[in-house]
Amino acid sequence: MTGYRIDGEDVGGIADLYEQFNREFMRDEDWEMGTSLDALNDVLHRLDTESRDGDQAVVVWHDHARSREVLGFEATQRWLLDKLAQPHAYDEARIMSDLDALRAGTGKTYFDLVLEVFADHPLIDLQLR
Repeated sequence: MTGYRIDGEDVGGIADLYEQFNREFMRDEDWEMGTSLDALNDVLHRLDTESRDGDQAVVVWHDHARSREVLGFEATQRWLLDKLAQPHAYDEARIMSDLDALRAGTGKTYFDLVLEVFADHPLIDLQLR
């Protein structure tokens, strides 16, 4: 079993979360993943492979409630607005739709999106504590 630890107490924003992901998931790599849900998904695919090979990946996210709060509405809104500032790099209509849903209280926060990425990798045991 390979264990990974995310410390929610040390997450002050999206960049901090990826610092922890890099510290934990990229231990033996000579490169770091960027602050991107797609990059996280790619790295989790590697952990899936390791789990299939018999080395189960267990990710324990301590103080996840703090992360949920920090990666909530405000952080998500900033993240979406940053994307809108780069209209040629992102699907502006989709980003606006996501922003409208967030503001209406029906959209997903960044924390929710991270959990969705993990959910796409059922071989990885994510434990929220």
